[in-house]
Amino acid sequence: MYSILAIAVGAISLLIVYEPVLDFLTAPYRELCATNASLNCDGMLYALGPIDGFSARVRIALWGGVVVALPVLLWNIWRFVVPALTKREQRYSVMFIVSSIVLFALGAYLAYWTLDKALQFLIGWSGEDVTQNYQINKYVNLVVLMMLAFGVGFLSPVLLVFLQLVEVVTPRTLITQWRYAIVIIFVVAAVITPSGDPFTLFALGLPLTVLYLIAVGIGALALWRRSKTAEA
Repeated sequence: MYSILAIAVGAISLLIVYEPVLDFLTAPYRELCATNASLNCDGMLYALGPIDGFSARVRIALWGGVVVALPVLLWNIWRFVVPALTKREQRYSVMFIVSSIVLFALGAYLAYWTLDKALQFLIGWSGEDVTQNYQINKYVNLVVLMMLAFGVGFLSPVLLVFLQLVEVVTPRTLITQWRYAIVIIFVVAAVITPSGDPFTLFALGLPLTVLYLIAVGIGALALWRRSKTAEA
């Protein structure tokens, strides 16, 4: 109930500030077109039907509402998991929620930073004689899905640390299987990135690889400290 209410409040908030949000989301495309005349694009978005603009507005509001409600959603997920955990494991709740929010925000920002470069790559492969005219709803869908894909992808180290702390998997296993992990990371990155271009694939896959190693290190350190505390 609280999750639905939080999403609704977030969606209404996004509807109120829709114009600034749309301006923010379209800025990379407009700046790319303004600085690269050879790309044959004018930086404008077009509505090819009466519901295109409305569809874009609803999509931004709904997905934006989910992002705004993320702290509440994570807290409810954690409350669902907590009964199965020991009191010692429950102490990590605040840390996991805060780190999840920060990592999601970093992932979404990386997607936004990557957007103009991905667009330049894709437009460049369209050919010099092709004029770029984008529908507003399709462009918004691409940007929103990219930011969500990167944000969700950046949550993977939180899950890895959690699995190590509850001893579902050990740091040693994660280290010895690093080759398979990297393959899985890039396969997942290729699947969840909506643009499908190589630049976006590596822009997500490489940071996730680094985060994988950091998560293994954090998990190993936490387990080492736990063992030392138990011995004391």
